[in-house]
Amino acid sequence: MSLTLGELESYLAKAADLLRGSIDQADFKAYIFPLMFFKRISDVYDEEYARALEESGGDHTYAAFEENHRFTIPEGCHWTDVRERTENVGEALKTAFRRIEQANQGTLYGIFGGATWTNKDKLPDSKLIDLIEHFSTKTLSISQAAPDVLGQAYEYLIKRFADQSNKKAGEYYTPREVVALLVNILEPREGETVYDPACGTGGMLIEVIQHTKARGRDPKTVLGKLYGQEKVLTTSAIARMNLLLHGVEDFHIERGDTLRDPAYFDHGRLARFNCVIANPPFSLKNWGHEQWASDPWGRNELGGVPPKGYADWAWVQHMLTSAAPTGGRVAVVLPQGALSRQGAERRVREHILKAGFVEAVIGLAPNLFYGTSLAACVLILRRQRPAERQNEVLFINGKTLFKRGRSQNKLEPNHAEILLKSYRQYTNLKADQQYTDQPGLTAVATLENIKTNSWNLNIPLYVDPEDTGEQITLEQALADLETKHARTRETRAVLEAELAKWGLGV
Repeated sequence: MSLTLGELESYLAKAADLLRGSIDQADFKAYIFPLMFFKRISDVYDEEYARALEESGGDHTYAAFEENHRFTIPEGCHWTDVRERTENVGEALKTAFRRIEQANQGTLYGIFGGATWTNKDKLPDSKLIDLIEHFSTKTLSISQAAPDVLGQAYEYLIKRFADQSNKKAGEYYTPREVVALLVNILEPREGETVYDPACGTGGMLIEVIQHTKARGRDPKTVLGKLYGQEKVLTTSAIARMNLLLHGVEDFHIERGDTLRDPAYFDHGRLARFNCVIANPPFSLKNWGHEQWASDPWGRNELGGVPPKGYADWAWVQHMLTSAAPTGGRVAVVLPQGALSRQGAERRVREHILKAGFVEAVIGLAPNLFYGTSLAACVLILRRQRPAERQNEVLFINGKTLFKRGRSQNKLEPNHAEILLKSYRQYTNLKADQQYTDQPGLTAVATLENIKTNSWNLNIPLYVDPEDTGEQITLEQALADLETKHARTRETRAVLEAELAKWGLGV
């Protein structure tokens, strides 16, 4: 019987619990994910071997042929080989990982990351043996753990680590409801490529796969290739594992600093993609400001050089430059401060707005993202907008759309649906139709309106407060004010009486 999602989640959570006390929670993923992936490819290899053995009537030589296996596992590097070790277990793991990577350079090179498996102060043999024995209690073959289910369990573990290590998670984890909103807005179509220049653990690209499946289509035959770049070695490795565990094969993830050293090129310029989607690090410092003025890829042509201490608009410039001139579209998460800061950022905003690329600005509620309580926003840009819409921008105010949590607010599916519906009502307008603002939620502003506000995109400047239908006279307002003053006097009198009892004055 195949494993359920709940069983897999408990199984992975128990593995993480075994690391407590040895490894910082923020670093759990560097150890748990490689072990899980190692167990998965070993069990899949065994399943493929058994199938080939049956097909060949028991021919072990045939069953071992590389053609019968998705990945090559060199002799002595299988899970069962490492499980037999009782000493220097970390060294055995490290050796197995490197040899598997070398044997599968086209697909697995560098995938196990750079965790310090041989540090016995952190991971003594006894701890590693406990971990290996725990992982050995279940079979992670495809028949026992389908890619979709295993991928969902993997996503659960990514979120669990994000929950437990809030301080570091915001850079790598985007709430899945926000990810789904962005993908639904971009709506990747048949044969289109998708690129995430700050891909973290691959959540945006995974959502593209899920989005396609939810519409009854096979991603393998419908979607174009998926591309991502991630600066941190461990995180880029996790993104590759994540995609492979979800059954995705046609993807390319590169490790590297996207702003300083972009990975994808086409005939001497940056490669261009149909959909570009990202949640880059908010207001990144030390991002390569010094080199941007002479950027060889021309990203600075979209408004100049953003400020040294804020990379937000540099990401926008990179993403727009990476979007296909015909039909290319961009969805990027930014801190709302990027909408209104002046100076160099204003110049970039002005340029991009005048070019007609900005289609919508969607404000999100505060405290939705790990590591920051600030409210974020989603910027939607298109390289090629209808002529009748190029002179205007849709604003959506979602600041009240959230479910309050103890430490983290949450964008619920119904909230995301309101935002998506509001966006589509605007984009589905016919050329001769005018948009009707929804007070408190949406408004369309012309570039002339925005110019009068010094190219400030702060949402409350354009979305009027909701009209509750209540009308108040000046007399009533003065009466209400006097009532509040009276309550203040009463409260102060009570306080002074209590202080007097203790011999204290004010």
